[in-house]
Amino acid sequence: MPRSRYNRITRSDSVAELPPFMSAPELLGANLQGRELILDPILASNSIALLYGPRGLGKTFVALGIAWAVAGGGSFLGWTADRPRRVLYVDGEMAAVDLQKRLRLLGSAPPTLQFLIADLGNRSLPDLGYVEGQLRLKDAWDDPALVVFDNLASLVGVKTGDADCWNELQRFLLIQRRHGRAMLLVHHANKQGLQRGTNRREDVLDLVMALKRPADYQPSDGARFELHFEKARGLFGEAADPIEARLETDGIGVARWNWRPLHLSELERVAALLKAGLNPNQVARELGISKSQSYRLRERAVAMGLVT
Repeated sequence: MPRSRYNRITRSDSVAELPPFMSAPELLGANLQGRELILDPILASNSIALLYGPRGLGKTFVALGIAWAVAGGGSFLGWTADRPRRVLYVDGEMAAVDLQKRLRLLGSAPPTLQFLIADLGNRSLPDLGYVEGQLRLKDAWDDPALVVFDNLASLVGVKTGDADCWNELQRFLLIQRRHGRAMLLVHHANKQGLQRGTNRREDVLDLVMALKRPADYQPSDGARFELHFEKARGLFGEAADPIEARLETDGIGVARWNWRPLHLSELERVAALLKAGLNPNQVARELGISKSQSYRLRERAVAMGLVT
């Protein structure tokens, strides 16, 4: 069987020159470029992030919100960008007209946000599970500071049906990180609410964000979710605390995000149920939390004067 182009590239790359060996004093004294926060405090340049969650919960809205804020030098869910940067959003799944509708909800579009959409044009998007596809994409983009891949299932392993072609994609992501570029991967959760497929990908990730349904979630709630940081290099304290967010539209049809720390949302729900006459054990069953957590939240609600 003849070797494909990407196999030849992979083999030649495997024998490429090694990075320089450095002694500990040399490493300590090296003038290394630090990471620049492009969305403070969660997303830095030369970083790799993953956002995953169940279908229909709002992953694309979150990914678009991050891309929009970075491209426009704006803010999203309390995270801020200090200036506009180039962003490339690669969408391999959504119909272009549906993506257009979502964009219209966000307001005036920043010109530094560029899209590559599988639903448009006669040519397919490159398969990012192979070096050939990666080079095809890299040769075409305009040096973005952030690249969003939405989502892995539709952009990786399409040729072979193997959505876990991770080794080659990981190599590509690490190269981009080394060149100071941030990469955001959007992925589906499985039926158990965990990442679909291999968990080996987490080894090189700097940030893993998981969207989860609140205990009292209703389908009519739309894009309402809890956002948890499952891995966060360099993210500490309150910045790493989970939040609850909900997308709503104002009177002129522009999207507005309401968000707050998750513990405040839980506290308010517990207080409301206690006021309705439920005891802590019943509250725990109602909200799907542990009894000990329910009792702790009741004590906090009493201390704050929310209930007597």
